[in-house]
Amino acid sequence: MYFRRLHWALAIVVLAAVAVSGQVQKNSANWNEWESITPEGEEFTVLMPKNPTTEAGKFPYHKMELNARLYLATQPNGPVLAIASLSGIKSNPAAYSDFARFNSYIDAFKDYFPPKVRTKDTAITKLTLVSSRPFHGHTGRSYKISIGELSGVAHAFATRKRFYVVVSLNTKKDDALEDKFLSSFVLPERQVEQPKVAAGQPNEQQTAENAEQPVQNNENSEQKPGAQQQAGAEGNTENAGPTPANKEPNAKKPVAGGMLNARAIYMPQPEVGSADATGVVLVQILIDENGSVIEARAVSGPQHLHAAAVNAARLARFAPTLLMGEAVKVSGTLSYNFAKSN
Repeated sequence: MYFRRLHWALAIVVLAAVAVSGQVQKNSANWNEWESITPEGEEFTVLMPKNPTTEAGKFPYHKMELNARLYLATQPNGPVLAIASLSGIKSNPAAYSDFARFNSYIDAFKDYFPPKVRTKDTAITKLTLVSSRPFHGHTGRSYKISIGELSGVAHAFATRKRFYVVVSLNTKKDDALEDKFLSSFVLPERQVEQPKVAAGQPNEQQTAENAEQPVQNNENSEQKPGAQQQAGAEGNTENAGPTPANKEPNAKKPVAGGMLNARAIYMPQPEVGSADATGVVLVQILIDENGSVIEARAVSGPQHLHAAAVNAARLARFAPTLLMGEAVKVSGTLSYNFAKSN
């Protein structure tokens, strides 16, 4: 009986030690050694501290279910290096713009990421757009990001298949560490789809005729029918034949919508760094046929609040506006009242 109890006691101790060891290994990357990783099923390559933790799963976003993978290197009271990989919102220009797809992914990232970094901080304190820049042909944006006591930089990129957010957070500024991680992130060059007519030799006469056509014929809805027939469909040489006389121009002037706050189905609040920021900012916006904001610019209000208002306006969503059964673009204004509660 004594030996049996001793045997069970030793077994429990060994199992506990293995569990603790596994937990430490799971949560602790080796910051003294770095490795280049290219996870299976991903498009990127990046340099991270050795043995980063990985996690994969699904999470709900509105009426969809997105796939998420997280690659994380963190220290209890120190820096956080992470790559969030999201998928589930397919590139579909016929249904929504790439701009709307990008904004939806950013919105989903704001819900998904914070609890993975600090369990006590379940929301991003601040996410401010700094710049928009293509990366190897992919749409990209840079943000300043804060989660609790952590602050840093997030670079977001949208490919045809996935959406990546590369994040560097720390309790104190460490430019060398941040640059080492962020600059190592690489995506393959986006392949440009070649038009079908490229398979044969171009017709010299047709090329000369196309060179004389208007570059952006869809911006002028009052264009003469003859000019519209010559221009073809958006310069597409596959359809460079006569346009039917009864065909409407592709683009129409947007409908004036006035003040649009009450018509928004989703209108996030601006994110500002100072709790004392006050004032009213008016933002002129253009909404596409799907209800996404495709243009936004501040037209009045305190200058230092313009960027926060414009960033929030770009994330607003509206129901499509129909005119005689056809979806149309809408122009109008959003008003943002900055108060201490913001």
